[in-house]
Amino acid sequence: MKALKSVDQLLELFQEFGNEFYGEDVTQLDHALQCAALASHRGDPPELILAALLHDVGHLVELKEKVGYQESTAYDHRHDAVGAAALSKLYPESITRPIALHVTAKRWRCSVDKAYEASLSPASTISLALQGGSLSPAERKQFEADPAFAVSVALREIDDAGKIDGLEVEDLDAYQGMLRRLVINKG
Repeated sequence: MKALKSVDQLLELFQEFGNEFYGEDVTQLDHALQCAALASHRGDPPELILAALLHDVGHLVELKEKVGYQESTAYDHRHDAVGAAALSKLYPESITRPIALHVTAKRWRCSVDKAYEASLSPASTISLALQGGSLSPAERKQFEADPAFAVSVALREIDDAGKIDGLEVEDLDAYQGMLRRLVINKG
């Protein structure tokens, strides 16, 4: 899939594939909404709230391209990069860069905190192995020097927490204004 061209096209992805499960106890949409609600509750800026909402859009793109959860457990389809690329024409780097790095942030957390790695969900443990496992010391140093390091780690914390079956949060309509307001102004 090429880059998304409109918020409506993005919303169609959620409508079409948001009710799919991805190895966790919640659907794609439930996870996205929980993450956005958690970021909002933390008082994070709108860019991080939107990154939290959209961080797994790459999975929706994969589903659109007929890559289901079972296929994604055999090979890393790079949903982080796919999602960031799909969103790159709609949203600024302040939103897409943390999305592109949220898997690297998981790998970083595993490299600096073995207790964190042990706390990962079974699905996240499977994906960690496919994604390359913990970062090497050189990869860690490179990631820590990235200007989006701190926000990417914050997004990872939100991502890990947004997997609670039955948690009541606002629906996708609550984020429509933000989704439209933060679109890159093309003149």
